[in-house]
Amino acid sequence: MKMTWQNTLILTSLLSTSSLLQAQPLTARQYGDFDRYVLALSWQTGFCQSMHERNRNEPAECKTQQEQNDKRAFLTAHGLWPGLPKSVAARGVDEKRWMRYGCSTRPVPNMAEVRGSQKCQAPAPALTPDIASQLAGVMPGAGGQSCLDRYEFAKHGVCFGFNPNAYFGTMVRLNSEFKQSAFGNFLAENYGKIVTRKAFNKALEKSWGDDAVKAVKLTCNGNPAYLTEMQISLDAAKINGPLNEDSFAKQKNPGNCAKQFRLDAVGY
Repeated sequence: MKMTWQNTLILTSLLSTSSLLQAQPLTARQYGDFDRYVLALSWQTGFCQSMHERNRNEPAECKTQQEQNDKRAFLTAHGLWPGLPKSVAARGVDEKRWMRYGCSTRPVPNMAEVRGSQKCQAPAPALTPDIASQLAGVMPGAGGQSCLDRYEFAKHGVCFGFNPNAYFGTMVRLNSEFKQSAFGNFLAENYGKIVTRKAFNKALEKSWGDDAVKAVKLTCNGNPAYLTEMQISLDAAKINGPLNEDSFAKQKNPGNCAKQFRLDAVGY
């Protein structure tokens, strides 16, 4: 049977936080001298709206997007990006080049580059059926014709020697923790509404404290603006533990979302 992210969402929601926390620890076997990860989460309805407005090649998961009873379902996983390792920076690589090329960065790690327009040309990560099912429930672009999982692992995972099940299992767990927090409730309660950045930050602070607010970069599109993505900076040393006030790493760029923006709903 063909599985879509909507079909697998019900299965994923049945998994308790405790079972997700038992996932295999994420450990870098090489280039492990970095201090943070960036967890990229999409507001899926906003992402699809932006693809539609910009006349991009709209992915299948956007064309088939449907309403969900639990609006937290629209907070989806995009990626988990290790920061610039010190051993790579020592070879003359800066943050900008690292974030653009990841594992294909020259002179190291200098692995095969996979372009965003050719995601399905990347090798498929070897996932267990359980992890693949969980991932499909939180990453709409995984598998199918979008192959986001292939691209993310080729660009941000393979050069570290990550076990792909640990890599994507960690992504699934973190996505679940955000959804099941007071912050996740804030997103659900304000689905389709305009929110202020102040209220958004207050929900983050209520869940994990002030450092969480300073760790989040927001991306908005459109006029009036709507949220498309949040990038959360996390302490690499704390990645395998449950989210708490010490999990977050401050970043300087708060993003381009102004004083208010919309949590977009399904439909154009």
